[in-house]
Amino acid sequence: MNLHAVGAIYRFEMNRFRRTLLTGLVVPAITTSLYFVVFGSAIGARMTEVDGIPYAAYIVPGLIMLSMFTESIFNASFGIYMPKFSGTIYELLSAPVSPLETIMGYVGAAATKAMIVGLVIFATAHLFVSLPIAHPFAMIAFMALIAISFCLFGFILGIWAQSFEQLQVIPLLIVTPMTFLGGAFYSVHMLPEPWRTITLFNPVVYLISGFRWTFFGKGDVAMGFSVAFVTAMLAICLGIITWMFRTGYRLKK
Repeated sequence: MNLHAVGAIYRFEMNRFRRTLLTGLVVPAITTSLYFVVFGSAIGARMTEVDGIPYAAYIVPGLIMLSMFTESIFNASFGIYMPKFSGTIYELLSAPVSPLETIMGYVGAAATKAMIVGLVIFATAHLFVSLPIAHPFAMIAFMALIAISFCLFGFILGIWAQSFEQLQVIPLLIVTPMTFLGGAFYSVHMLPEPWRTITLFNPVVYLISGFRWTFFGKGDVAMGFSVAFVTAMLAICLGIITWMFRTGYRLKK
């Protein structure tokens, strides 16, 4: 294992994050505050509790996941797309660095950024609502697992994309709507049939439900299904990335 190469890629990506540190941390904090004003105050005044949990506290896991999904995909996809765009990807491919080491550097840095943003949102939420954590270690572990999984997905997107527009298509037109429709701001059990059953085909439901369980000890689906889904997603993404490096898909012209 070439840890020097992994560390070099990781530090390079983290330096890029530090150059935009103020924007990267202030924007999520402001956005979270606005969500609390709109959802926590306006809607929370009409719907005080969900499953016995104060509504303002209930939406916090969904807010964290919404930002982490976006940050994970954007950071990982942009990190690998820029070397393709600038042509420096060939230097990386010709260097004595294995695909695993490349993935560890890029995905590790992107996951770290996403975790930092998630924790900033978590801290901001504490300014508005008292937030219990039933399983703190499970919360951190689940957050890390989701960050890594979506960073791997973003890494795939960055290799696949051939323009900046393509980098934004899936996060904006697919992931964000699926998050809003995946129980981020409401319980799936509140929906009438057949919408409740249809919603269960949305994979984001299992991610948000599992993360919410770590806070309140309850979720829309069993925790085992959430863990199994995230694990399966991680394994599938690793398989696709392995195939991309083995075949040189959109890495070599």
